[in-house]
Amino acid sequence: MNKFWIMVAHTYLNKLKTKSFIITTLLTALILYGLSNITTIIDMFDNSDQTKEFVVIDESEGYYDKFEANLAVSGIPLSIKTSDKGEEELENSVLAGELDGIIVLSNDANQLPQATVKTSSITDSQVFTQVEQVLQQTKLEIGREKLGLQTNELDQLFTPVTVEKVALEDNAKTEEELNQARGLVYVLLFVIYFSVIFYASMIATEVATEKSSRVMEILISSVSPVKQMFAKLIGIGLLSLTQMLVILIVGYASIQAKINDLSLMTGGMFGFSDIPTSTFIYAGIYFLLGYFLFATLAAFLGSLVSRIEDVQQLISPMIFIIVGAFMIAMFGLTNPEAPFITVTSYIPFFTPMIMFLRVGMLNIPFWEIALSIAILLGSIIILAVFGARVYKGGVLIYGKSSSFKDLKRALMLSKDK
Repeated sequence: MNKFWIMVAHTYLNKLKTKSFIITTLLTALILYGLSNITTIIDMFDNSDQTKEFVVIDESEGYYDKFEANLAVSGIPLSIKTSDKGEEELENSVLAGELDGIIVLSNDANQLPQATVKTSSITDSQVFTQVEQVLQQTKLEIGREKLGLQTNELDQLFTPVTVEKVALEDNAKTEEELNQARGLVYVLLFVIYFSVIFYASMIATEVATEKSSRVMEILISSVSPVKQMFAKLIGIGLLSLTQMLVILIVGYASIQAKINDLSLMTGGMFGFSDIPTSTFIYAGIYFLLGYFLFATLAAFLGSLVSRIEDVQQLISPMIFIIVGAFMIAMFGLTNPEAPFITVTSYIPFFTPMIMFLRVGMLNIPFWEIALSIAILLGSIIILAVFGARVYKGGVLIYGKSSSFKDLKRALMLSKDK
């Protein structure tokens, strides 16, 4: 057993000290910090609050005053004025940088206002949106006058309807709780998705690397292949937890001060204030079970290849399964009660993502959660027993990989040992 834990420590510490792991961890933490402070970073470089100078040519002979009044009320950083210069001369002023643009007001076929906005380029879409917003308000005001409506009558007409949502089931989630659960599930699905792909691929590559360097022959003489496989699983599992812990600490520290702003920006989706602790516990459980399920699969697949360049080819079906589970989970975010989601949540390779989706967004009976965990544990045990046999023989197979045909050779070799 001492040899087993020595291999676990060796795998963990060797990977922990690699430049790729350190750079990846720091880069991910930096990106997460940047995303959580993206509004502050944008504001540092944003000059959209600077007032832009526009000249208005009123071909309608009557819209300018209303347009100017609505612009003043809107608070949009645009400054407008009229000019005695011709349109061509004003266009030259825009090209020379003396003006930001020209707004030409005119009548459409229904004798309502329309505008042509001329700028040096059309890359700044915000300007056109702002002009459209003011012009729309002007159009409503002119239409109200033509119809003889009062301002309060028009406001009543355009007031959004109210739809109250009531769930009749006992302990059903409120809309706020559902939005927060959806946000949490969305984030954690990405974490599970990328983590399983990254760390499972790391295990397969690690096994193939040892075989290609002939280190495996030395290891086999001192430690059984089965112990080697589980030492790698646990060692890289500890590595993944270390990296996740660092990233989560940085992420939590980054968004803690901005959690209220983030919640308002997303309509309460990332508030997380009403999320039960059990949801986070289940996230950890399904993350670990998903990791061991795919890591075990990746370990014995990696034992079938002798060259690092063959690893991706052999584990690509596993990657496709993970991608499929993720796509199904994305669909399930909008309709978690769909029968298709319920059925796939009990398929072992889909369970870590899809059952967690259901647990996070629905009030499902505990027996369903227990059943899914039991199915996952059973699948991991079966895969581990079969994988250990394949790994035991697979580490002795050298030469060009013939993909899954090598499974039979690996099993036969494991019986001979």
